[in-house]
Amino acid sequence: MLDQGSNSELPVIPAKRYFTIGEVSELCGVKPHVLRYWEQEFTNLKPVKRRGNRRYYQRHDVLMIRQIRSLLYDQGFTITGARQRLDGQQQRNEVSLSSQIVRQVRMELEEVLQILRR
Repeated sequence: MLDQGSNSELPVIPAKRYFTIGEVSELCGVKPHVLRYWEQEFTNLKPVKRRGNRRYYQRHDVLMIRQIRSLLYDQGFTITGARQRLDGQQQRNEVSLSSQIVRQVRMELEEVLQILRR
């Protein structure tokens, strides 16, 4: 999902549950106002909002922001193109998960069939 090669100059993400917008800004090399803008443009990016409308990002949000940053800054995608790429990856992941579930159910049904034939 995340292209680690293009983000090698970014700091390691600490083992924390929640990050403030300032921390994410430093971890991803993006200014806070850009993060707020990306929240509007990328519907998958939804940090938890608490008291006073303060944003708290989780690890998966930080990884997604790094991926968005790579698509826009390193690979030259437009906002629309990056959104389409992320949506396409999500759909491929859902299809892959669905096919894994189908395979698992099929194997279980074949096992049940073998038991019934005995």
